Amino acid sequence: MNRSWQLGTGLLLTGLAGYVDALGFVRLGGLYTSFMSGNTTQLAVFGAEANLHKMLLPAILIAAFLTGSVLGSGLAILVPTRWSTPVVLAYESLLILGGLALGLATPELGLAAFFVAVAMGAQNAVLAQVQGFRAGTTFVTGALFSLGQKIAKALTRTGDPLGWIGDGLVWLSLLLGALLGALAYDAFALYALIAPAAVSGVLAFITAFLVLRAGARAPKVESP
Repeated sequence: MNRSWQLGTGLLLTGLAGYVDALGFVRLGGLYTSFMSGNTTQLAVFGAEANLHKMLLPAILIAAFLTGSVLGSGLAILVPTRWSTPVVLAYESLLILGGLALGLATPELGLAAFFVAVAMGAQNAVLAQVQGFRAGTTFVTGALFSLGQKIAKALTRTGDPLGWIGDGLVWLSLLLGALLGALAYDAFALYALIAPAAVSGVLAFITAFLVLRAGARAPKVESP
């Protein structure tokens, strides 16, 4: 997979993270399924208020995201390197579909958010450093800082005059994804999760195909 493919995939995954984060924010009343900095702040605020009941949900979401990062990273380590991206993306798709199914079957338990948070944690295991910026991440605070830093370098002529574009695209991807997620939830409620499950599933299929094609084209070394 070349850098253009990695960049496009990364931006799409960033948009997907924004999409599901907006779903979680609306459904959970101000909590997130991928933005754990926000959930950590909420956890601390509720802790300061000694509100143990309100502390429970952000704590569960943080634990779910951490669990997803452990499982996704474990999969990426255990499978051959070339297969890490399709395997983790397929796992992410299944988690989101599982969350949708359980959410529809038992809406009172709120299991959809838990499964989506696990999926978002897993997604970070397949991110790549592409052309000097991190595309595909489920958080963009670092990208936003890097954007400002690179704009400063461009203005002072101490860096690439166009080096800031990549980080700007990462932020815009999250923004657009979140906008689409909010609109989708308003129109389709929990069924809006079908879209991110489909996107990650299709990406898993495409990347698996590319891995197989690259393997078929690789020159075969004949044994003496």
